[in-house]
Amino acid sequence: MMFKKGTKIYSIVNGKCPRCQEGDFFKYKFTFNPSKITQLHDNCPKCNFKYMMEPSFFYGAMYVNYGITVGLSIVAFLISKLLFNLTLLQSFTAIIVALVVLAPVNLRLSRILWINMFVSYKGDE
Repeated sequence: MMFKKGTKIYSIVNGKCPRCQEGDFFKYKFTFNPSKITQLHDNCPKCNFKYMMEPSFFYGAMYVNYGITVGLSIVAFLISKLLFNLTLLQSFTAIIVALVVLAPVNLRLSRILWINMFVSYKGDE
């Protein structure tokens, strides 16, 4: 099964520590509160793994966020243009609305994807 513990997708989908996949990665469950969207624990509550491995570690997540944003923009444009036959200006508006509504998801997803690129699962040791 693809979503079983020990896979990166499990950590990403469930927002868990990439090292032990037990502790929560984010301090708060999903929220639209701008001050709480990307707040992380300093260390994993279960295995004490330090999330900020080096200063400014999550700046790299901006590149991941950019890729997600471009992908979402293309999908929103194609849906608005091909399915709903909107004008170019209406399609542009649909893209902006989609990006604003999905911004909290993008921010959280980019951080969890970024750390999972560098940290592997280590089960019970």
